[in-house]
Amino acid sequence: MTNYTVGEPIRDTRAPEGPIEDRWEKRKFSAKLVNPANKRKLHVIVVGTGLAGGSAAATLGELGYNVTSFCYQDSPRRAHSIAAQGGINAAKNYRGDGDSIYRLFYDTVKGGDFRARESNVYRLAQVSVNIIDQAVAQGVPFAREYGGLLDTRSFGGAQVSRTFYARGQTGQQLLLGAYQALERQIAAGTVKMNTRHEMLDLIVSDGRARGVIVRDMVTGEIERHLADAVVLASGGYGNVFFLSTNAKGCNTTAIWRAHRRGAMFANPCYTQIHPTCIPVSGEYQSKLTLMSESLRNDGRVWVPVKAGDDRPASQIPEDERDYYLERIYPAFGNLVPRDIASRAAKNVCDEGRGVGPGGLGVYLDFADAIRRLGREAVEKKYGNLFEMYERITGEDPYTQPMRIYPAVHYTMGGLWVDYDLQSTIPGLFVIGEANFSDHGANRLGASALMQGLADGYFVLPTTIGDYLANGPYGEIDEQAVAEAETAVREKIERLLSVDGDRTPDSYHRELGKLMWDYCGMERTEESLRKALERIPELREEFWRNVKVSGTAEELNQVLERAGRVADFFDLAELMCLDALHRTESCGGHFRAESQDADGEALRDDENFAYVAAWEYGEQGPVLHREELDYEYVKMSQRSYK
Repeated sequence: MTNYTVGEPIRDTRAPEGPIEDRWEKRKFSAKLVNPANKRKLHVIVVGTGLAGGSAAATLGELGYNVTSFCYQDSPRRAHSIAAQGGINAAKNYRGDGDSIYRLFYDTVKGGDFRARESNVYRLAQVSVNIIDQAVAQGVPFAREYGGLLDTRSFGGAQVSRTFYARGQTGQQLLLGAYQALERQIAAGTVKMNTRHEMLDLIVSDGRARGVIVRDMVTGEIERHLADAVVLASGGYGNVFFLSTNAKGCNTTAIWRAHRRGAMFANPCYTQIHPTCIPVSGEYQSKLTLMSESLRNDGRVWVPVKAGDDRPASQIPEDERDYYLERIYPAFGNLVPRDIASRAAKNVCDEGRGVGPGGLGVYLDFADAIRRLGREAVEKKYGNLFEMYERITGEDPYTQPMRIYPAVHYTMGGLWVDYDLQSTIPGLFVIGEANFSDHGANRLGASALMQGLADGYFVLPTTIGDYLANGPYGEIDEQAVAEAETAVREKIERLLSVDGDRTPDSYHRELGKLMWDYCGMERTEESLRKALERIPELREEFWRNVKVSGTAEELNQVLERAGRVADFFDLAELMCLDALHRTESCGGHFRAESQDADGEALRDDENFAYVAAWEYGEQGPVLHREELDYEYVKMSQRSYK
């Protein structure tokens, strides 16, 4: 499928005019309010219990709305946000090193290669300051300096220390804070929690999102849940690549099926490759492990100067080592943004200078930091990460360098939303990684936790109130509910009836390899056309030959995975089409045909300074462009040198 049609341009009509620093205050004041008695009559569904979904459900419950929350894990605290390691950004300027709300805004727009909306990003920078206070009040044990003040460290794409952290467990500690707030509302009766339930379709009645169809993953029962508004906080779609740093359960089903119901999907080709992951060690692997970007604060990245040098790291003298990030990008060194560090690692490995099995690795060396700070200080900062590395690889990073290589990590694309975080379906709000709104073509490290909590604690509770002030929205068309439920049942029956001889996982692995090879760290017109030729063939074979054992009326993880893989096939096709149509390079989207003399990404602002919002159509996708206008940041070629 390389054909698409171009539809009408799309515009965000919710962001106020005027000075950027006043827009969020203006929007908050202009938003309609719902009085406390009326909140009790309104019902909101929240899908997902990570940082975005957990904080949103807790806050909406605290405000007095009736909330129904869903997650497919056995507990809300098992959401994938728990895996985030290195930290959360906030423009507090505790270090007095020149940080400010404007600088965080600027770094984020620049880090996203000038493909994000100014209004959304500035609001994110403003709200970041409140998130830390909220988390501290909840008891999140952030690292502190000797005097008791909150400590910060540096992350990629910034020359200031604005990242707050709790050793290498920041996501876990923040999620436990949100989880406690959520459990308080569950106990108070404002939030009804449904664990082990998976959303399989969106109910749209009279043009509005009015509920979801879910499957009880233990009994197999198909349930319908109705509400005045629906919030999707179901995370990203990085697992389309099979091997990624995401938990194996992470999938695209909730947002993809909402897309099929009319929610536009924005920038699906923007996927982030994280430079600091443990390299692939064999065909048997089903996921990859992230080593926090915070390690690049004190670890130095290097490879041998000579190709084919396979001596142990300890035997390679200093003058025969290439600290290539420090050499190429002296201003930022090892703290360049993720997309740049990832491509640089790929380039040195392509030159034959990679280390470890297959030459697909570079060293991350802490010898200098241990000499400078002492082992105890390094252990305090990164101890649990070092322990995790040793458990997985059997190598001691205190005495020999870590080996790292880029891997798929985060998706900047997602459902299109306006300034209010509302999708193109009225009443469907999308928050956190499930939407596209804040990161442009590349996310800076420590900004995912910032966005998830900003959306859930501070932005959505205001903007959804403006929508709900016109509710309750009355009767729901029974035919729309029945149609969605029937579609879910038919898809399940179809998967079970194929009875072929290949597992869903085997198809997922093949699709993932195809996506990594043809739409991964580097894309070309030729590779994308190959992918667009092969994906439909593989999908057709899947529907002809997949083997789903068991029945629908029981706990059936094979059935769960089969449904998700079917959605990944459709999404993969749109990702490749989006990557093919965008003939520029920007951020995580690197088209080999579009690079400068130094091999850096070459944007085409004249033709591609827009958000690509795709509408689902039976005759093929329809592209709607949202033009990006920059008033406060001048578009320029990114330089970290």
